[in-house]
Amino acid sequence: MAGVIGGKHRRVDGIAKVTGAAQYTDDLAPSRMLHARIVRSPHAHARIVSIDASEALAMPGVVAVITGSDMPIRYGILPWTQDEQALAEDVARYVGDGVAAVAALDERTAAQAAAKIRVTWEVLPALVTPEDALARPEVKINPLSKDGNVCKRVDLRFGDVDAALAGADVLVEGEYDFASTTHAAIEPHCAIAEWDPRGRLTVWSATQVPHYLHRALARVLELPEDRIRVIQPPVGGGFGGKSEPFDLEFCVAKLAQTTGRPVKILYTREEVFYAHRGRHAMNMKFRTGATKDGKLVGVASKILIDGGAYSSFGLVTTYYSGQLLTAPYRFPTYAFDSTRVFTNKPANGPKRGHGSVQPRFAFECQLDEVAERLALDPIELRRANALGEDATTVNGQKIGSNGFLECLDAVERASGWKERRGKLGRGRGLGVAGSTYISGTAYPIYPNEMPQSGVLVKLDRSGQVVVFSGVSEIGQGVNTMLALVAAEELGCALDAIRVHTGDTELSPVDLGAYSSRVTFMAGLAAIEASRAAAKLIREAVAKKWECTAREVGAAHGTIFHLDDTARRMPFAEGCQLAESANGAPIATGGGYRTRKVGGDYRGGSIGASPAYSFTAHVAEVEVDEETGQVFVKKIWVAHDCGRALSPVDVAGQMEGSAYMGMAEAIFEEHAVDAHGIHRGPNLLDYKLPTTLDTPDIEALIVESNEPGGPYGAKEAGEGPLHPSIPAIANAIFDAVGIRLRRLPFSPPRVLAALREQRTREAKKEQA
Repeated sequence: MAGVIGGKHRRVDGIAKVTGAAQYTDDLAPSRMLHARIVRSPHAHARIVSIDASEALAMPGVVAVITGSDMPIRYGILPWTQDEQALAEDVARYVGDGVAAVAALDERTAAQAAAKIRVTWEVLPALVTPEDALARPEVKINPLSKDGNVCKRVDLRFGDVDAALAGADVLVEGEYDFASTTHAAIEPHCAIAEWDPRGRLTVWSATQVPHYLHRALARVLELPEDRIRVIQPPVGGGFGGKSEPFDLEFCVAKLAQTTGRPVKILYTREEVFYAHRGRHAMNMKFRTGATKDGKLVGVASKILIDGGAYSSFGLVTTYYSGQLLTAPYRFPTYAFDSTRVFTNKPANGPKRGHGSVQPRFAFECQLDEVAERLALDPIELRRANALGEDATTVNGQKIGSNGFLECLDAVERASGWKERRGKLGRGRGLGVAGSTYISGTAYPIYPNEMPQSGVLVKLDRSGQVVVFSGVSEIGQGVNTMLALVAAEELGCALDAIRVHTGDTELSPVDLGAYSSRVTFMAGLAAIEASRAAAKLIREAVAKKWECTAREVGAAHGTIFHLDDTARRMPFAEGCQLAESANGAPIATGGGYRTRKVGGDYRGGSIGASPAYSFTAHVAEVEVDEETGQVFVKKIWVAHDCGRALSPVDVAGQMEGSAYMGMAEAIFEEHAVDAHGIHRGPNLLDYKLPTTLDTPDIEALIVESNEPGGPYGAKEAGEGPLHPSIPAIANAIFDAVGIRLRRLPFSPPRVLAALREQRTREAKKEQA
């Protein structure tokens, strides 16, 4: 082993990004490129009576117009819920639903032409809340819905939870509301398509899922998959918001076919808000029971999920809202009843911590209430109920390594919890929360027996190593991870490695950047491919040195004899010997094959993962009781990522997760009015924390060893977010004694809770 893993390294794409050399999708401009714009519905729900594009087509510089009838085949990221058209043909289901697209010589002309396309509408009733949608099943929002406006319902029970809660010494009940939020990536969605004279389509897209986009394009355009190429340039932020196909990718492809010229669409920022697949709003009713010594006896939840107009990942979301709650704590009985409802709003989808951030907020707040009722330290309550390693959750998920207790220890020590909690004076407080998350989903989105992740390693006689992978680099550092794995296994210098990713023509299939799957799955595939190449080198060198392959080692670009270090050669010479012995260029492959995990019941595989990460947060807040403002002063985040392959990248992910959770707790809300119109579709009105609002974040990496992971690694991309929001909520209680159950914790809500507190106290004094 070369000893590269676990050290501090410069990211392989770092120089290109900081110097501006990196070419994002919108930086690309093929010769003769046209610009296109999408015509979007101004109504939340309306039938399309007619579309008249004659005035637009008569404009100088306008080249083509397409509508929904040009792409009638429905698609969807999940094969069971393909309910979207690239452009709506019959009914627009939310404000912003695309109905036509126009291509022109320049952006201004395209925008002007889009405004001249006349759509005649029959306005239908708009149902923008789940409650309204359930109350009016006769107003069918989605064409595939079989039960009024219900998208998916999951009702699972493990043990007799009702009896357990009835017999609990302490029962905490509460209702919690989590607002919808959006990803707010710096880079808007952008796509370019080119149709060449041989009838082959190339699409460049700021996507997280090149493989799934490739499949969807083939379906909608009715093209053989081997005639399509999808290229993912560098992506300026995803966070789940680019993890399924969007209308612009189909529109540029169809317009390129129609015109024979390259076509680009770049969303405006307003379009990003209207086309987003943001975090689901959820209304959550939770009940948590415990014995008088703090042992949990049961948990039950009833969750209503606002899905928006289309299914997206909704089937998975509905399961995730319950399946991912059963660790890091042990409780013997559990039930969840979750219903995702179609509404006349943009479809909601995955956002960092998909489907499980919302219930984690509710549950971790209830744990603090249990601790309060029993006069227990909240950290001690969590310790007493910790699940431990090599355990099975109540819903059948297999836990391997588990560093949760070490995470609690780390944040308790770093924050001065024992010395400071409850002693900072009114207006300032500390709060704690914990969580778990998956390291990739057990099964691919569409069932198949092929590898979820493939990696090819090619050796050049110059000593250069090229790694090909279909992984999606969206800023999380996976290209660096692949380079580190190759350097570790081959013993070459890190600078000798070139990584090529995100191109369906050059790279083997990887299913994309979602569910924190890439390090675990692509990492194992890269190890397999690199070890196969290293074996060929060692065998060829051993033959020259007349020793065994086991006696040959390599590190940092030098190959050497393990027992006689005077015998050595440059790595390039070893590559030449291997190619000579092989009689052909050296190229080896590796893959990650899915294995069955999860409970043996319908839905038992959803939320099941080959490994689980664990996290604990302590947040320190200051509450201004005059203005209602909450200031998050510091967050300590401890995360069990297995082994940290690149500690700098892991710490960056932890800090980014804590920041994003804090933003959702204090600032963010993707809100629309009764007509489905967004209240502020821009980065001025949609509040995000600036550098002045961002707290000090201390990342505390906790390393366990996950036996099935690459060098013992697990995920670090999404798990660290989950405890941020409940830790802040619990810190607010420590500061001023109020329980906030609705997000975000805005000044009006804080002030209202403080008024209620004063009213209760006054009544007690009078009594």
